[in-house]
Amino acid sequence: MNLLVLTLVLAGCGGGLRGTVPVGFVNHTQHSDADLQTVWTAAQQTLSREVDLNPLQRIGTNVPADIQPGDRRALNVKPRQLLVSSQPDVTSSVLLAATNVYRADPTGLIACPQPCNVRYAAAYSLFPHEVTRYAASWEFQGDNFSLILQYEFENQILAELGYSLRWR
Repeated sequence: MNLLVLTLVLAGCGGGLRGTVPVGFVNHTQHSDADLQTVWTAAQQTLSREVDLNPLQRIGTNVPADIQPGDRRALNVKPRQLLVSSQPDVTSSVLLAATNVYRADPTGLIACPQPCNVRYAAAYSLFPHEVTRYAASWEFQGDNFSLILQYEFENQILAELGYSLRWR
């Protein structure tokens, strides 16, 4: 009886089993769910062909690429109430004060919370909470917006499949 009560309480607090969470997006973008699904499908296809585990590590270093064979399991991963939303760009004055780097407004960057590898990024994902956020200025940048979102969706899929995202 106690186990049943605990299970019901956890399910009511969002602690339910992942397979019971409805498929789809919590869409706080100015794009349709179909647009988001198109980007998600592109992320699945990319990962089914190859898995790049260290793109961030290679920036500015001579570290070899850690490219793994594609993982066909990616084709079966579905977004489960993945929150996708913009966040206001950090201002150029805040970015300059924090990093000594100047970028004109809009900067195209947002503050990236822990455990991010960087302080500011165009987008980030939180995996246990199933959140993807991006800088608001990217919303209508066409292919650039799709590429940024695809990278973050790839991270969501890789997290679900149990890959290390240390250098993603």
